[in-house]
Amino acid sequence: MASGKDIRNQIRSVENTKKITKAMEMVAASKMRKAQDRMRASRPYSETIRNIASHLASAHPDYVHPYMVARNTSKGVGIIVVTTDKGLCGGLNTNILRIATNKMREEEKKGNKITTLAIGSKGLGYLNRIGARIISHITQLGDAPRIEQLIGPLKLLLDEYNAEKLDAIYLCYNKFINTMKQETVVEQILPLPKDALERKDPNIPLPDYIYEPDAATVINALLQRYIETLVYQGIAENIASEQSSRMVAMKSASDNAGNLISDLGLVYNKTRQAAITTELTEIVSGAAAVSVSAE
Repeated sequence: MASGKDIRNQIRSVENTKKITKAMEMVAASKMRKAQDRMRASRPYSETIRNIASHLASAHPDYVHPYMVARNTSKGVGIIVVTTDKGLCGGLNTNILRIATNKMREEEKKGNKITTLAIGSKGLGYLNRIGARIISHITQLGDAPRIEQLIGPLKLLLDEYNAEKLDAIYLCYNKFINTMKQETVVEQILPLPKDALERKDPNIPLPDYIYEPDAATVINALLQRYIETLVYQGIAENIASEQSSRMVAMKSASDNAGNLISDLGLVYNKTRQAAITTELTEIVSGAAAVSVSAE
């Protein structure tokens, strides 16, 4: 059995750990609110650009952008994996990496070569370990990413698609549902799914657009921004999920530390009581031995 000093040292160590996890829980709670505000603020923009893209696609059926045409050549597939830069957020990264790996295996069975874009240090490290082809990566985006940070790395993947080296591009990220729930999502972003460009209310007449310089130029630029917005929204959702998951994980760690401290306190009291009992027994035995010898 461990000595009382060893148990006291262990209790002190767990108490220090509890202070750290409690502080991290409070920091994550503060960042979570800000991340949720940014995520919700970007959703109206995403919905608006989605509606405009659907209107333009319906208004000009004579011009079909390459992003709207399905391909079945089995050349390759691009996968964008969105993870976090830091750990201590429960099973968030494990879940998204598992679903991304399953998607890669599924596409490889179809004969497709996999090209990846890693967003986040955890995903980059994992893809390097499994030997995946990484065309570009983005790390250290911080708590408030900007869409211009995505343009360069994302363009490399889009160039592969425009060169017809890829048949499709998928986005893997954690979608924020609420504080206690995050959902792993594998979303096809290219070619654009038909339901993504369908109008919500076909009875509403289409606006009459005037294009400058021409419809093709405007639609090309709009769909480029549309794809960038989808990826940015996925990152915003993942950051909100990260802070929520970290807050819950740190709260659980703090609670477990408190329980462990209580258990160690009981063990320490029992150890101390046993030591006192042993000392008293020795004293009584010694006194009895002295009295017998005196007689």
